[in-house]
Amino acid sequence: MFPENLLKQIQFIKEIDQIKYIQRRTKLFNSDRPENDAEHSWHLAMMAVVLSEYSNEPVDVLKVVKMVLIHDIVEIDAGDTFIYDTQKNHSNTEEELLAAKRIFGLLPKEQAEDFIAVWEEFEAGETHEAKFARAMDRLEPLLQNTSNDGGTWKEFDVSFEKVFQKKSIIKEGSDTIWNFAEQLLNESVEKGILKKEH
Repeated sequence: MFPENLLKQIQFIKEIDQIKYIQRRTKLFNSDRPENDAEHSWHLAMMAVVLSEYSNEPVDVLKVVKMVLIHDIVEIDAGDTFIYDTQKNHSNTEEELLAAKRIFGLLPKEQAEDFIAVWEEFEAGETHEAKFARAMDRLEPLLQNTSNDGGTWKEFDVSFEKVFQKKSIIKEGSDTIWNFAEQLLNESVEKGILKKEH
């Protein structure tokens, strides 16, 4: 007979396979193929490991990795909300909290509570780890869109001002990376792949 905890954990592992089917609006680098949530989360985890030296404050890198790996699991139930959606608020919704409780609730109690707490910490964006994790979350699609001739910015006619406002959260996690991101945004305007409001 196997431990009950193991069976719960295996059930959770099977359940989160669904994150591979959640399509994002952004496309892979230099590609027309939409990225899925699993690819996005993996990329953020690698970015956190590679770029952690640029965090404004020292961070627990393993915790940041944990945050970015689980931050979008709620979208299995709640779906992906496009960051520039004008109809639906991108902030933490009741739907996402219910999703977190259901999906993480498949795990043994102590583990479930830990995952929910880490997810809530990411959403609140107040700790050093959450600020850096959120910086990674905003940087990756910026890199994708600049590699794709404007990508979703062009596709959905998103202005420089809106992109700048959404991306400026990066500076809370890393001034260095924000300076780099800001330069990319300005270059995107110069190249005509991101337009300023007139």
